Amino acid sequence: MSDSQIKTATLAEADRCYAVLALAFGRDPAIRWMFSHPWQYAQIFPLFAQAFGGEAFQHNTATYVDPFKAVALWLPPSTQPDEQALGSLIQQAVDPENQTAVFSILEQLGEYHPQAPHWHLAIIGTDPVHQGQGCGSALLTHTLALCDQQQTPVYLEATNARNVSLYQTQGFEVLGTVQAGTSPTLYPMLRHPQ
Repeated sequence: MSDSQIKTATLAEADRCYAVLALAFGRDPAIRWMFSHPWQYAQIFPLFAQAFGGEAFQHNTATYVDPFKAVALWLPPSTQPDEQALGSLIQQAVDPENQTAVFSILEQLGEYHPQAPHWHLAIIGTDPVHQGQGCGSALLTHTLALCDQQQTPVYLEATNARNVSLYQTQGFEVLGTVQAGTSPTLYPMLRHPQ
């Protein structure tokens, strides 16, 4: 895949990006555990993606493979997800019996989150129609090169065990595992500059 197919998404393209991510995460174990009802998932996931990684649009660090085959929302150093919006979404959309576990997961992930300046790959996904074509790897390689130039580490949380090996091929290391209640396991991962 050529680098020319990777574009920076504008704020005007945010809804298109959230739509790709919603398709990509439709079968994700952790996300669908949180938002288990299809109607709920369809309504809430774009808001979740916005709260978790929407700051990428303001920093010109949202990227996609043209024409919207895959999307990555990167948070540069000193940029955070909107914790207030995330908390509100969890309280309104997660089944009450799972809310305590979700907040526990977020707290556990917070313990792994680096304190030093770092990039955070908030969310990355490929439209299922285009999975297996190298779109996700291309998005990773594109921005990881910038992170290496800046000599800045990169952090992410893998919500699907199947993706851990992909991230490991890009230099990420598993820091531990996170799980609460009946949730699937999540994998906080860190990549040092290369």
